[in-house]
Amino acid sequence: MSTTQVVHTIAELRSQVAAARARGLKIGLVPTMGALHPGHVSLVAASARACGFTVVTVFVNPTQFGPKEDFAKYPRTLEADVAQVAAAGADLVFAPSVDEVYPAGNATFVEIGGVAEPLEGECRPGHFRGVATIVLKLFNIVGADVAYFGQKDYQQTLVVRQMVRDFNVPITVEVCPTVREPDGLAMSSRNVYLSPAERKQALALSRALRKTEQAVTAGERSVWKLRDVLQTELAATPEVRVQYAVVADAATLREPAELDRPCVALVATHVGTTRLIDNCLLRP
Repeated sequence: MSTTQVVHTIAELRSQVAAARARGLKIGLVPTMGALHPGHVSLVAASARACGFTVVTVFVNPTQFGPKEDFAKYPRTLEADVAQVAAAGADLVFAPSVDEVYPAGNATFVEIGGVAEPLEGECRPGHFRGVATIVLKLFNIVGADVAYFGQKDYQQTLVVRQMVRDFNVPITVEVCPTVREPDGLAMSSRNVYLSPAERKQALALSRALRKTEQAVTAGERSVWKLRDVLQTELAATPEVRVQYAVVADAATLREPAELDRPCVALVATHVGTTRLIDNCLLRP
């Protein structure tokens, strides 16, 4: 197995990707903000299985953080990140500086409508502008054939797919299942912020989603009743402060009356000072 290389400039990255292309290799891309966990590693492994050359980007993107969010304290663990993705089959890690990605005079951003507007779009104004901008930049910088994202950031995957369609970006977007801890908590880089007590309280999210799934399995098709199941279970843990808990159309994020199409249950909460999101797909 070849050694995973780490590069910090766009020129170095493009040179390595061009060499892989010259060998006829398919290029996979896993965009990350670092502080990697087994969920990220599963994306790298999926790329390594399907592609001959896998690029992992590690970049804490300042444009997707709000003014009161945790950009400054977001964990940065590049050495550990490289070790993890190397074991999963990554060929190249691109870890640029902010100035490399957003040079002086940078003044262009990507605004996505539609699926970017509700939920996270309302709770975190400007967030998806930052996400869409950095993802489009990375797609253009790397020139990959396939990009891998996790289902945990469900709305983000819809936003990326919308952008790819709208801008005719020649890339395939693959969404891989959420990876969970044995007790059900969705893996997240922000889980490290949770105290032991908060870690137990955070299980309310996966528990509420599981009960909603069970209601669907039992035959419930009323979306407002399913939403009530979701919200009632979350309310049973008062330390979990809910921003939203909804059941929505899986493609549009609009709320239907009945579960007569693929839907998704989505939750966003604060546990202590830590913001956590989770979701599960619901099929009639």
